[in-house]
Amino acid sequence: MNRPTRDDGTWSRREALRLFGVGAAMATTACASDPDVSDSATPSSEQRPTALAVPEGAIVRAVLGDLSPESLRHGALLFHEHMSLDQGFWDRLLGPDNEARAGFVGAPDEAYFMQDAETMAAELQTAAQDGVSLLVDGGHADMGRSVAFLQEVSERSGLPIVASGGYYTDPFHPDELDELTEDEIAEMLVQTADTERWGAFGEIASSAEITAGERKVFRAVARAHLATGLPIFTHTANGAAALEQLDIFESLDVSPDRVAIGHMGGLEDPDVIVHRTIASRGASVGFDRLGGGDQDDAYKVPMVRALIDAGYLERVLLASDFARASDTRRNGGPGYAKTVTQFVPMLRAAGATDAEVTTLVTDNPLRFLAFVPDTGSSV
Repeated sequence: MNRPTRDDGTWSRREALRLFGVGAAMATTACASDPDVSDSATPSSEQRPTALAVPEGAIVRAVLGDLSPESLRHGALLFHEHMSLDQGFWDRLLGPDNEARAGFVGAPDEAYFMQDAETMAAELQTAAQDGVSLLVDGGHADMGRSVAFLQEVSERSGLPIVASGGYYTDPFHPDELDELTEDEIAEMLVQTADTERWGAFGEIASSAEITAGERKVFRAVARAHLATGLPIFTHTANGAAALEQLDIFESLDVSPDRVAIGHMGGLEDPDVIVHRTIASRGASVGFDRLGGGDQDDAYKVPMVRALIDAGYLERVLLASDFARASDTRRNGGPGYAKTVTQFVPMLRAAGATDAEVTTLVTDNPLRFLAFVPDTGSSV
């Protein structure tokens, strides 16, 4: 069905919001704020929660250039996805003979999608059509992530990508980390973040019990954050050690509002006790394994609803941690927009308003990713 567009071919914010309501927003990647949308196009300040402010002079650092926050407000920003991993990562994580590996890397006779720029560009163009304005890649070198590949895919697809960096769990740490101090690791992170144009530190990972090596990495990331201003998002083992992760960052004076604790949807708790504790301390709660269908997502809807009802709407971030070949559109799956097309409609069915959805998928991740660069900083 054809819908009217603006003269420049982009969807207005009003159109994107309306289409989010049915789970299939059509938004192009020509990012532009919409001065033509009247105040009546979105709920008034009396009708919707007050958004925390994006700092003046802040930017979102994408792999092809710095972007103004306003240029991204036409769609959803997904704060934790994967667009560049290598097959060796899955061999190390799952084992080369694990039958589950095929679901991630695909059939033996097809190219691995995260190493095929043409396939990835097509997947991201479809995500843009489904209402996504930006994706954050949560990989790093110890997972086989290639920033050059992300740049190529972003250029081909037209969809902005934010690269992040850091380290995964202890078994994936390079051997040289054992010999380096926290300050040396932090300095290395700062330098690489600059040369590779990272827009975040993530997914910074810990095991169910944080190891000494992982604790050293978390402290080094905290120091690198203080030198760069880049936001931090983490990996937990389904919420394990979530508060300890936040404790480490706060002990080194990282402001909690620059931190998102990840995979909290895996901690199934209708009372959201740990989730509320994280939010009450000012950090974001990451529900970043979404879009798995009713069976996987149904229990997460009341958890998100409970946080909203407790007053923590602005402390919730949504994403899918996309990684499976079986989830690509090429293979008949929901694609990179599955948070928007599958989970958001479930939230709406549970009573989420237009204003709440906009806060969750646009305002919150935009505020989290935006930072004021300080080119003179060092560790």
